[in-house]
Amino acid sequence: MVADRFSHVTAWVFDLDNTLYPPSARLFDQIELRMIDWVMRTLAVNRAEADRLRAEYWASHGTTLAGLMEVHGVDPEGYLHEVHDISFDALKVDSVLAERITGLPGRKIVYTNGSEPYARNVLAARGLGDVFDAVYGVEHAGFQPKPRRVAYETVFAADRLDPAVAAMFEDDPRNLAVPHAMGMRTIHVADAPVTADHIHHHTDDLTDFLSHFAGLAQPGPERSY
Repeated sequence: MVADRFSHVTAWVFDLDNTLYPPSARLFDQIELRMIDWVMRTLAVNRAEADRLRAEYWASHGTTLAGLMEVHGVDPEGYLHEVHDISFDALKVDSVLAERITGLPGRKIVYTNGSEPYARNVLAARGLGDVFDAVYGVEHAGFQPKPRRVAYETVFAADRLDPAVAAMFEDDPRNLAVPHAMGMRTIHVADAPVTADHIHHHTDDLTDFLSHFAGLAQPGPERSY
């Protein structure tokens, strides 16, 4: 059974975008347009070049922001505020998902390459605002992005999370390579599976996947004998 492979897990790490909400919400359509507009204005390039840089930096640096910081020395805070100033109307409350995450035994956190304020807006719109023990954005990793190992190490150290007893849910398969190397159980959340040694499980329905853990015992009070 799937649950048997998670019997050691006491920490559950969730990516945010296209993981805790379905890609059909298309939030990134809005974000990418704002990224392009920001790059056009800040770097004084045309739309085609701004879009090219957006995609190139995502591929080569982990995020567009990381490329902009490292190549052009931009200020990350202003960028993050602007590109995340979007509508969340496409997101729907998912009470079943909230119940299933709440029922997981142990600590539950969100770790995203977006910002914490943006993540909290998404969680509120999904009815998940009170579900997690902590929410970490790229700012908590010193603006180092997943998939860089230093980013995970920084966030996990801040959370005092032991990767050996943790699982990570992610839509981007490249962002599961380091968690796997660190000893985490890895779950790829996406419509189509990807075959890779660093991916233990795939699901196209996070809510359904979490139903496997409904019977896991909740940690009880310590006993003295």
